[in-house]
Amino acid sequence: MEGINKVFEFLDEAQTYYLATVEGDQPRVRPFGTVLLMDGKLYIQTGKVKDVSKQLAANPKAEVCAFKNGKWLRVAGELVNDDSHEVKVAMLEKMPSLKGMYSADDDNMQMLYFKNATATFSSFTEAPETVKF
Repeated sequence: MEGINKVFEFLDEAQTYYLATVEGDQPRVRPFGTVLLMDGKLYIQTGKVKDVSKQLAANPKAEVCAFKNGKWLRVAGELVNDDSHEVKVAMLEKMPSLKGMYSADDDNMQMLYFKNATATFSSFTEAPETVKF
C-alpha cells in the first residue's frame, strides 16, 4: 500500500500529468489533472463522450507521465471503468471544480482505476524506483 500512496502523492502534487492512449496505430497524449486514491485503487476521471474514453474502451492499456522537482513518474497499466456512485462523489469532493462539468448522477462522468500497473520514479541523479500495484 505504501507504493501506491507514493504514486498518488506524486501525481497529486504535480497537479498535471499526461495520459497516453492509442487510437488505431496512432498514440494520443493529453494533459490531465484528476487523481484519486480510494479503497487501494488509483483513479483518474474523464467524460464518456470524449475520444479518450472511446480509445480506452477499444484498448484499456494506457500510461501516464508527470514531472515534479527534477523527477518524473511513469505509470503503465490497464484502466478499468468503475461506475460506482461513491467513487464519483469522492472525486467531486476532492476536485470541486469538476462539478461545473460532471455529476455523480450523470451518465457521462467516468472513473477509471489502474490495474496491473507498474510505476517508475526516475531522475537524472538517482536509480529508478519501481512500484507495482
